[in-house]
Amino acid sequence: MIKEHFLSITDLSAKEIWQVFHMAKELKEELKSFGGNAPLLKDKNMVMLFEKPSLRTKLSFDIGISQLGGHAIYFSPQEVGLGQRELAADVAKVVSSMADLIVARVYSHTTLEELAQNSRAPVVNALSDLEHPCQALADLFTIWEVKRYQDLSGLVMAYVGDGENNVTHSLCLGAVMMNMEFRCGSPEGFWMNGQIVSKAESFGGKITETKDPQEAVAHADIVVADTWVSMGDTDEEVRKERFRPYQVNAALMSLAKPDAIFMHCLPAYRGKEVTAEVIDGPQSVVFQEAENRLHVQKSLLIWLLSRQLKHKLNNN
Repeated sequence: MIKEHFLSITDLSAKEIWQVFHMAKELKEELKSFGGNAPLLKDKNMVMLFEKPSLRTKLSFDIGISQLGGHAIYFSPQEVGLGQRELAADVAKVVSSMADLIVARVYSHTTLEELAQNSRAPVVNALSDLEHPCQALADLFTIWEVKRYQDLSGLVMAYVGDGENNVTHSLCLGAVMMNMEFRCGSPEGFWMNGQIVSKAESFGGKITETKDPQEAVAHADIVVADTWVSMGDTDEEVRKERFRPYQVNAALMSLAKPDAIFMHCLPAYRGKEVTAEVIDGPQSVVFQEAENRLHVQKSLLIWLLSRQLKHKLNNN
């Protein structure tokens, strides 16, 4: 069994992330210039196992592999029933005996780990309760693109809202890997997972956790928000009350640098975690960010299958 999976953004090194970014830039430019991409994944089959609903994730992976000459097969929760109708281990063994890639969007990160441990094909984390690494890759790529392909070192990313969140975790890890400073402004009881913070600190980056959203955003280059109530959360009313002071509005954005950008992985709830004035304003790059899921994930799929091929050749 191979171990070339992508369950965490740290499954790539900083050097490898840059390789994915440069390929994504080429793929995007090729698509925009010529209306298509070379069929680098011709006849490759990708199975999508989704326990959670999705717009951008399903759309970008499905269209992405199609544009590269491959084929996507989607399974809804009702069709497979990971861990209920059938063990995740058994699903992984069956699917990887026929398909070249598994893209899984699950509730529990342990489900992903079970899939990966039993799969002969690369497994991609399309979202779990612990991380959302594909989103973080697209976000970091977007920042690089907005900054006109300058180095990301020294930039300050401020996340405001629910720190104990899969997007926050992957962004924190990815930001410090790229030599950025990461700040998280969250109420007590909603700070980042301690193991994620320790892992991020091992990269030597600067990380700040604070209860004060203004402290988090002050002079930041990037301000990020996400929904206050994620899929599976049961304390909706408590969250809405606790997170009210963490809304990203014009007053909070004004504390960031004048050329700061606003990011959100979507779906967004205007009037809650962000005001319409901000998300629909000139500093917002949320739709550029959403589109870049397509280009970065195409690059990631190519990179993973290339690494798998190298692994096989080295072991023959």
